[in-house]
Amino acid sequence: MAQLILGLLIGLALLTWAASGIVQTTAREWFERDVRSRAHLVLAGASRSLSQTWDNPQELQGELLTIARDERVIAVEACGVDFSIRSSTPGFPEEFSCTQVGPRVRTSASTAFNAAESLRDWNTVAMLPTGRVQVTAMPVSAGEHELGFVIMVQDLSYIEAREGKARTFLIVIFVILAITAFGVPLLAARSARHEWSLELRRLLRGGGKHSGEFQPILSDLRELVGRMSSEQQEIPGQWTAASLKQALNRHLHGEKIVILANREPYVHQRAADGQIEVQHPASGLVTALEPVMRACSGVWVAHGSGSADRETVDLEDHISVPPGEESYRIRRVWLTEEEQQGYYCGFSNEGLWPLCHVAHARPVFRAEDWRQYRAVNQRFADAVCSEVDSRDPIILVQDYHFALAPAMIRRRLPAATIIAFWHIPWPNAERMGICPWRDELLQGLLGSSILGFHTQLHCNNFLDSVDRYLETRIDRENNAVVMRGHSTLIRPYPIALEWPNHWVETAPSPEECRAQVWRDWGLKPNALLGVGVDRLDYTKGVEERLLAVERLLERYPEFRGRFSFAQLAAPSRTTIERYSELNEAVEALAARINQRFGKDGYQPIILLRSHHEPPEVFRFYRAADLCYVSSLHDGMNLVAKEFVAARTDLKGVLVLSEFTGAARELTEALIVNPYDLEASSEALATALRMPIEEQQDRMRSMRSLLAQFNVYRWAGKMLVDAARLRNQERVAERLAERTHADIQATR
Repeated sequence: MAQLILGLLIGLALLTWAASGIVQTTAREWFERDVRSRAHLVLAGASRSLSQTWDNPQELQGELLTIARDERVIAVEACGVDFSIRSSTPGFPEEFSCTQVGPRVRTSASTAFNAAESLRDWNTVAMLPTGRVQVTAMPVSAGEHELGFVIMVQDLSYIEAREGKARTFLIVIFVILAITAFGVPLLAARSARHEWSLELRRLLRGGGKHSGEFQPILSDLRELVGRMSSEQQEIPGQWTAASLKQALNRHLHGEKIVILANREPYVHQRAADGQIEVQHPASGLVTALEPVMRACSGVWVAHGSGSADRETVDLEDHISVPPGEESYRIRRVWLTEEEQQGYYCGFSNEGLWPLCHVAHARPVFRAEDWRQYRAVNQRFADAVCSEVDSRDPIILVQDYHFALAPAMIRRRLPAATIIAFWHIPWPNAERMGICPWRDELLQGLLGSSILGFHTQLHCNNFLDSVDRYLETRIDRENNAVVMRGHSTLIRPYPIALEWPNHWVETAPSPEECRAQVWRDWGLKPNALLGVGVDRLDYTKGVEERLLAVERLLERYPEFRGRFSFAQLAAPSRTTIERYSELNEAVEALAARINQRFGKDGYQPIILLRSHHEPPEVFRFYRAADLCYVSSLHDGMNLVAKEFVAARTDLKGVLVLSEFTGAARELTEALIVNPYDLEASSEALATALRMPIEEQQDRMRSMRSLLAQFNVYRWAGKMLVDAARLRNQERVAERLAERTHADIQATR
C-alpha cells in the first residue's frame, strides 16, 4: 500500500512539474505578445508628434522622455534613415543603438532599406545584465517622406515574477488535490482498520456475542495473527543453522522433520583390514541436506547400501549420526539385489535419469523395472509413515527415485505437509511423453503439498507436462495444480551450500593445500593446476572436459609441460552398460592425452578414479588455479559452489557450463558451452592468465552470493512456506468442520 501511494505521489509530482512547465511557457508567450502589442500602440500613438518634432532635437528629446515615463520602458532612441542618432533618452543600451539595430534591419530587408517595410514587425527579446528586455523598432514618416525610425527598450523582469506566482499557485493547488485525493481515503482506511482490529481483538479474547461460535478456530487465528505481525522480520540478514532452528521453532513449533532420500549421508563400509569405515557419498543431495538435518534434527530414511550398514543399526534399523555429534537419526531400508537392480539401476537411472537430462543417452523403460520401482516406493513410503509422531508431520521427499512416494504417503497421512524436491532437470512436455508411465509419475508427485525445482524453467516444464497429460486445474498465477480437490504449489528453490562450510573451516590453508598437492604429484614450482570433481556420469561432460584440455595444449604451447588437470572421478552405477562404457572411454582418453603431451615426468591428465572424502576434495579445490565444471545438463551442480566456498584466499577461476543451474547464479564465472571445444579451451587459457586482482573481484562477488543464499535459506524458505500452507489448511479444515456442524444443527 505504501509503495502504491509513493508511486502515485511521484506520478502526481511529475505531472505537476510538467504542468508548471507548460503553464510557464504559455504564460511567457502571452506576456511577450502583450508587450509587443503595447509597444506598437505606444509608438503608433506618438508617431504624429514625433514626425512634427523630428527636425527639432530639443522638442524631439521631450517627446522621447514622455514615452519613457512608463515604468516598464527603459529607454527610447530616434534614428535617421542613415542610422544616425537623432536623439536618445538617458541610459539607452549601447547594444540596441541605431548603429547596432540598423545593419540588422538592413540585412533582414529583402530590398534596399525602407523603414516602413523593414520595421513593420521588427521585435526581439534579449538579455541585459539587468535582465530580459523587449526591443521594438517602428518607422517614423511625414506623409510619403520617410524620416527614420524609433527604438524602444522595455523591461520584461515583471513577467518572471508573474510566472513564479503562477507556478506557486499551481503547486499549491496540486498539493491540496493530493492531500484530498490520498489523505481522505487513508484516514478512512485507517479508521476502518482500527475498527476491524478492535473487533478482532475482542474475538481473540473470547468477547462478543459470536465468541462461542468461532471458538473452534480461535487458536488457529491467534497463530495466523502472530505470523502476520512477525512476517516483516522473518529472518533478517544471513541465514544460519541457528536462524533455521529459530524459524522452525516459530513456524513449526520445533517439530522434527522426516527426510526420504535414496542415498544416506553416512555409509558404513567394511575395509580390507576388517575395520568399519564411515564414508560420505559423492552426492550433491547429501551435501545440501546433511547440514539441514544437523540443524533441524529428525529422521533420514534411506537405503542402507554399505557393506557394514546392517552391523551398525539398532533393532529398529536406526543409527544416530554424525559420529560424535548424534544430532539426528538414519532409518535404513534394506533392498534385495533384484529390487536394487529394477528400482535403482533400471527405472531410476536407465529410464528417468537420461529422460530428464539432455545428454544424448536413450532412456530405457522396462515393465519389470517399473514394477520394482512402484513396490520400492511403497516400502519407503511405509517406512516414512512409521517414523512420524503426529497426524500432520513435515516430510521432505527427495529426488527422482521417489516420484510415487508423495501420493502414497498422502493416502496414509492426509494431513501431512509433504515437500517433494526434484534435484535434476524436469524435461519439456514432449520429452516427458516418452515415459510409458508418465501419468502415474505426475500423479505421484502431485500428492505433495509443495513441489520444488531448482529453476523456474523446470517449474514451467512440469506445469506444461501436467497440462498436457492430466485432467487438472492449473493456477498459472499462483503456480499451483489442483487435482481431485488437493492443491500442490510448484515453486523454484535453487539449492545451495552450508555457509560457512564446515569442511573449509577444518581444512588446511590454501598455501598448505597447494604445497601438499604439489608434493604428492611431483609438480614443478611454476606448474598450473586445474581440477574437476564428479561422479563418473555421462551428464557431467567429463569426456568433453578432457578434450578441452587437449585442445588447450594444442592451441597454446606455453602451457605444455606446465598445466595439469586433476579429475577426481568417483565410480558410479558401474553395473549399467552406459556407465561402464564411460569408465573405459575416460580412461582411454586420459591415457591418449598423457601419451601425446606427457614427457619427463609431466602428466597433463591426473585421473583419480576412486571415492574421495570431502577433506581430500577440498584440498584440491584450495590448491587449484581453476575448476572446470562442464556438465552437459544439470539441475544445479554444487561442485561449482563448493569450489567458490573453498577459496577463502579469493584466488582461482571457475569455468562453468552454461547448461547448469549454477550458471544462472554464479555469473562472474567464465561461462562456456562445453560442446564448443574451441571456446572452452580459450576460456581455460583466459583463466590461467587472469590477473590476481580480477580473480579476487570475481571470487568475492560469488562468495557474497553463496553467503546470502545458503542451504539454510533454501531449507528455511521451503519449511516456512510449508508451515504457512499447513496453517491455512488447518483454518480451512476448522471452518469446514464448523460449517458442517451448522448444517447438521439446522436439520
